[in-house]
Amino acid sequence: MQALDSKSYIERLERHFQQYFGVEGKKRILDRGPKEKLHAGFHVLEFPPNARQGLFVYCTVGMSADRMDENLIELFAFSPKPDLQLVEMMTYCASYHRTGLPLNIHHTVNIGQPWLDSSICDHAFISLPYLDGEIEIFDFEHHEIHCYWLIPITRAERDYKMEHGCEALEQLFEDKGLDYSNPGRECLVTGK
Repeated sequence: MQALDSKSYIERLERHFQQYFGVEGKKRILDRGPKEKLHAGFHVLEFPPNARQGLFVYCTVGMSADRMDENLIELFAFSPKPDLQLVEMMTYCASYHRTGLPLNIHHTVNIGQPWLDSSICDHAFISLPYLDGEIEIFDFEHHEIHCYWLIPITRAERDYKMEHGCEALEQLFEDKGLDYSNPGRECLVTGK
């Protein structure tokens, strides 16, 4: 596979997200951490609540820039408030994607800290964007890049997925009414 034109990739991906949400995203760059492992143009776009989403949205831009494999993905996550912890979480996921095992649909990630405030959600699950299906496919130079939803989950929910599979976890989300934007939510497995 030929390497993608990363400058054009980043510019067009920004437009993809901004056209979808209908507002300008604010470019956020983490000033610490694994920046040397990221593509030089990598950043996170922070979108305020808008006509499509009543929440803040954080999107990776450049997580898969210049990749030459079948793991061409970008991620987005929701938040009830603006918070640099989300920029950090997205940046660390992008760094892992580029230096560890590449991430893809239905993978889980240990984010190593609460996703917001004192949340018990310190892991994340990569899911199809059920609430925002039109955002999923970003076509670029005859390549299909998938924009997946990064959902904060608990360790017990991650363990449940490992034992029962991703479909069972997603069914648990549906059956118990996952409050995905609430950092104070209880674990759907333990009820605590």
